Amino acid sequence: MNTSNSTYNASKANIGIEAEINRLKAQALMGWEKEYQYLKWYGLEDGMKVLEVGCGPGFVTEQLIKNLPKSKITALDFDKKLLTNAKQLSTTSNVNFIQSSVYDMGLPDNEYDFAIARLIFLHLYEPVKAAEEIFRVLKPGGKLVIIDIDDGIFGVVQPNIENLHSIINKLIRMQGDAGGNREIGRSLPRLLKETGYCNISLDAISLHSDLVGLEGFVEQFNPKRFEPFFRSGILSESDFQHIEKAYENLLINPDSYAMMIFHLACGTKPLNGSDDK
Repeated sequence: MNTSNSTYNASKANIGIEAEINRLKAQALMGWEKEYQYLKWYGLEDGMKVLEVGCGPGFVTEQLIKNLPKSKITALDFDKKLLTNAKQLSTTSNVNFIQSSVYDMGLPDNEYDFAIARLIFLHLYEPVKAAEEIFRVLKPGGKLVIIDIDDGIFGVVQPNIENLHSIINKLIRMQGDAGGNREIGRSLPRLLKETGYCNISLDAISLHSDLVGLEGFVEQFNPKRFEPFFRSGILSESDFQHIEKAYENLLINPDSYAMMIFHLACGTKPLNGSDDK
């Protein structure tokens, strides 16, 4: 997802737009099965009117289409290049792709049964405004599920990266200075409550490379992604060398593995003013 009020722009990825789309694909598919189980548990059903906010290149959209053949899906993103990729993946008329901002979607009030926002809130300058806009377009009783990260409880890499926590903290500060929040996971319940949602829950999914494969993890540690931070002085030469070593280990060391944790927060738009907050 890319807007003028977001820290993310796929076209500016240091690895190049094609490699970035491949990275997003690996990232989307590595946790899809578990994420979908949670989405169903939260109440997602075939036949619902579904909004995917920040659909990017469409890899999650593709899975939603496969699993919800009777649903009408609206997939929204601001980035024209990513939307073009998403449209090329789609083979059904049940999905409507819209180029729009999450802050002002231009969609009708009280329209959707279920909204999904996956890995976009960490990038947003105004997460409250985005949550309020999604609230507006949900039907009373409709649900928003935010799937995102919290780098404060990122996961593990084995063999351990020396100074891993220091490197992560530098990236957290960098994202914060840019207007985003790489620790958004811990804030999601309060964000949902502040913006009017009720019946709020928070869960976590752990993904282990031994179980879902290495590809998604390898792409996350691609040193090319971190080169701009090294060149700008955010990461030291030692930091960058540790990232390079972790990447090499994941590629060639049979004893290497990684685990990442994603957070899911679900909130419901109240049916009326009497719903418990």
